[in-house]
Amino acid sequence: MIRFNHFNFNVLDLERSLAFYKEALGLAPVRSKEKPDFTLVWLGDGESDFTLELTYLKERKEPYNLGECEFHLAFVTDDSDALLAKHKAMGCVALENEAMGIYFITDPDGYWIEIVPVRE
Repeated sequence: MIRFNHFNFNVLDLERSLAFYKEALGLAPVRSKEKPDFTLVWLGDGESDFTLELTYLKERKEPYNLGECEFHLAFVTDDSDALLAKHKAMGCVALENEAMGIYFITDPDGYWIEIVPVRE
């Protein structure tokens, strides 16, 4: 058996990222590991076992090169309209695809996150 465990984003400002993920997506820390050079924090949604691992390298000062952002994390929601309104108010919507009913937000480090409505 094999199954998903977590996905990782490296972040420049851990506190800013934790606040963003809490406000934008309701994610909360489920565990963490503190080392002299880095901190790891795993965020959960309270529903699934899947986590987003945030890696904070304490000495890093320059932004990460995310290339062309041809990768992303995706979330599904049963209230896409309300969440889209919230994300617009936060100023983090990067792209809307109304034809597909999806949109993308960006986190403080520029990572793209897709928001997908529940399909019936």
